Amino acid sequence: MGAVKTKRMPRAVREQQMLDAAVRTFGQRGYMAASMDEIAELAGVSKPLVYLYLNSKEDLFTACIRREAKALVEAVRAGVRRELPADRQLWEGLRAFFTHTAQNPEGWSVLHLQARTHGEPFASEVTAMREEIVAFVTQLIVVAAREAHRDPDLPEREVAGLAEALVGAAESLAAWANATPGVTARQAAATLMNFAWAGLGNLMESRPWQPPAAATGSATAQ
Repeated sequence: MGAVKTKRMPRAVREQQMLDAAVRTFGQRGYMAASMDEIAELAGVSKPLVYLYLNSKEDLFTACIRREAKALVEAVRAGVRRELPADRQLWEGLRAFFTHTAQNPEGWSVLHLQARTHGEPFASEVTAMREEIVAFVTQLIVVAAREAHRDPDLPEREVAGLAEALVGAAESLAAWANATPGVTARQAAATLMNFAWAGLGNLMESRPWQPPAAATGSATAQ
């Protein structure tokens, strides 16, 4: 077979076309199993052109991670309206997150599964994205605390821990929702909101859960 014929189009458009094909291939087949030949064929270009634009399989995968991470962060940020009450802000952010991951399952697979399991430099790219989302969620929780108390007294470390827990739960729930037929983004967001907001609400009202008292004389009690 001869080389794939390509139509003239702007480099940026052609590159996005290649990234679309790469995300689909990496997301469905995994990083190791995906081939540059397969990606080039799906994009409708020659393999040398893919190498010309994106250098190597590693660089192509990194470009996919960065594009999908940026799109996810932007979707979550765009979903939150600052004029809304704190619970609505968190709800809208969660719904935007689950909607985006449901509409882009291959992209979510690249971020949540592939990038994390193939070492550096891929894992660092996902870590940077996750840190940005955690920081954003931390601010949402801070807003909730300020609404509940004129002088909020939630320790910064505790707020950061709550944000980490919430983001981790959202990641796991998104993977489950995408693999479970019939679960909508709205249902997934409502599930996590019901789980998280009840606890946050108690915390904001100074009614935190307390662990049981340690048994007297227990050497292992913490």
